[in-house]
Amino acid sequence: MNILLLGSGGREHALAWKMVKSHHCDNLFIAPGNAGTSEFGTNLNISVTDFSAIKTVCLEQKINMLVVGPEEPLVKGIYDFFQNDVQLQNIIVVAPSAEAAQLEGSKAFSKKFMQRHNIPTAGYAEFTLDNFEEGKKYIAQHSLPIVLKADGLAAGKGVVIVNSHEEALQVFEEMIIHKQFGEASSKVVIEEFLQGIEVSVFALTDGTHYQVIGHAKDYKRIGEGDTGLNTGGMGCVSPVPFMDEAFMQTVETKIIRPTVNGLAKENLTYHGFIFFGLMNVNGQPFLIEYNCRMGDPETEVVMPRLQTDLVALFAAMDNGTLVDTNISFDERSCATVMAVSGGYPEEYKKDFPISGLANWQLNNTSFVFHAGTKIINESVVTNGGRVLAVTSYGNTIAEAVITSKKVLEKISFEGMYFRKDIGYEFE
Repeated sequence: MNILLLGSGGREHALAWKMVKSHHCDNLFIAPGNAGTSEFGTNLNISVTDFSAIKTVCLEQKINMLVVGPEEPLVKGIYDFFQNDVQLQNIIVVAPSAEAAQLEGSKAFSKKFMQRHNIPTAGYAEFTLDNFEEGKKYIAQHSLPIVLKADGLAAGKGVVIVNSHEEALQVFEEMIIHKQFGEASSKVVIEEFLQGIEVSVFALTDGTHYQVIGHAKDYKRIGEGDTGLNTGGMGCVSPVPFMDEAFMQTVETKIIRPTVNGLAKENLTYHGFIFFGLMNVNGQPFLIEYNCRMGDPETEVVMPRLQTDLVALFAAMDNGTLVDTNISFDERSCATVMAVSGGYPEEYKKDFPISGLANWQLNNTSFVFHAGTKIINESVVTNGGRVLAVTSYGNTIAEAVITSKKVLEKISFEGMYFRKDIGYEFE
């Protein structure tokens, strides 16, 4: 089977690493990929949203399966593009339809979906320029803290938690009046703040049945002790100790099953990953958000723990046998520590040479997944805010974190920074 994977981050490097292990994978192509993905397949200099170029490659390389990493092509309808093209219809596409991808593409759409299917979530209201004044009154009467979310895709930056009504009004105005996130913030969802521990669960679904393929806890803040600005993720651990069988059973009963049943009931075509962003509030799971793809850096711990053949799972999703598959996991813990560019998540420079990558493998217990890298003159250089995700196995989370940090101590680039306290609650 020839497979095309879309994306260029640590998520895609981890997916590429996992897929080439499958005996079903003959040739892997990654568009556009990074310095790390080139070890497992052929990188193609194509944008993830250039559907016509993607079509050309699929026909030229006799692609049998398309796996979509990032969210933008999902929301822009890549699944529908393939289904509506006679030349592409027989290719297995791991992605929801554009309509179903609104679960990630629109916060308002997803909240209404949750309400229709009685899925526990935070109370909310939505506002646009048309009812801006009502929104201001709503904020003034709202309990603190307040969560404001740009409705559309905002590159992970559209969620703001504020502790005063004045700041909330300022953020609200910035989003709607000053179009801080462009069209993404033309509508704003205002939510109650849920106090708890944020975790993620990942499932693969054919729109009728599903299989849970892993769970994780990531660390969003740039600073140790969960301080400072939000990032795309500074590290991740799995399995999460409190996510035991009883908790996961509750997640399935109250959140996953009603979601998949809701997709079927509303005739929303969905063949792919669902990322459930949860808040554990006193032992009870509440759904914060859906993503319609794997997370990053969560993929970097979920894939090493998943022992089931990923390509076989995609095939089962396509042919209606997903419900019959057996999912197995490596019992060890996994921890990812992210090395980022100096200045991230604000301004940072690129193109710094990375040294020490040849030293990274420690008896198959550690992996360096490239997140923001490229090759210039046969040298690997930085090409993003998040540069490398180092994942290690361990008998405990603490042991896995220590091993990842040891690997990072052998790697360097100018301005490199990583949090040394990933998994601190579980030491």
